[in-house]
Amino acid sequence: MAQPRANMGNRVTTVLARQLGNQLLTFRVAAGLNQSHAAEVLSSQTAKVGKMEQGWVPFRDPDVIALCKLYGVADAHVVEGLLGLAKLDRERRKAKGWWANLDPGNLREYIAMEDTALKVRLWQLALIPGLFQTAEYIRAQTVSAISPDNIDHIERIVEVRSRRQARLFADRPLQVHAVIWEAALRQLVGGSHVMAEQLAHLREVAELPNVRIQVLPFRAGGYPGNGGPFNILSFAEEGAVDVVHMDGLGSTAWVEGLVESAEYANLFGRLCAVSLSPFDSAQLIESIGKGMSD
Repeated sequence: MAQPRANMGNRVTTVLARQLGNQLLTFRVAAGLNQSHAAEVLSSQTAKVGKMEQGWVPFRDPDVIALCKLYGVADAHVVEGLLGLAKLDRERRKAKGWWANLDPGNLREYIAMEDTALKVRLWQLALIPGLFQTAEYIRAQTVSAISPDNIDHIERIVEVRSRRQARLFADRPLQVHAVIWEAALRQLVGGSHVMAEQLAHLREVAELPNVRIQVLPFRAGGYPGNGGPFNILSFAEEGAVDVVHMDGLGSTAWVEGLVESAEYANLFGRLCAVSLSPFDSAQLIESIGKGMSD
């Protein structure tokens, strides 16, 4: 179920805080504890725990650490991911971070989420995913959507996507599993030369150890997921609540609930099952790219 941004007095419930609250709630329930146990370790009232789990208040690092210890969450990477999410939420509330100077709206909130995610699973029908786009592909695709006279805005989009792509090569790189419909590989965005270079780049990116690319070929026939593209962002290890992002022409929808996000994870799994293997996908990408450069 898509969750809107909400307000309650001077407090704001954010996508990030709700995500962290959902994860801690999941860990609490798995540990067989109630809000009173959490309140006791935090030296607070149960009302505060309820507000934290619903994302109404920002999380302090000591509170996250204390709750993880109480719930038996011992994996250092999981705790680190939760602390990163709490920090990002505090920065988002104060409009900090490299993405803070972007125009307010859907793009900034998504990039803020992606910047701290551990893993992204994405399904794309019409375009090469932004994390894999070359500068010339970005320019060609952007010119088709806005006036080519607005060069500054176009170059700003190129810069922002380049900053996002840096996560692929970081010390702890973003893990990306992408399923791309064959149509996105054959659509001549910018012409055959631009697409040939784009597909050569996609082939190179697919060799990264943190990137897995599968192509859903035309010959697969009917397939699940034809309702539109989506991204699944994970901020902790398996078993935590994921956030699903769907971007439309006029609005963005966030799916945050445990059951709802699990449905998208299941849908992504079914897409993977009917898609080519990463090896066969790489072969198809290379074949299409060579055809465009001939």
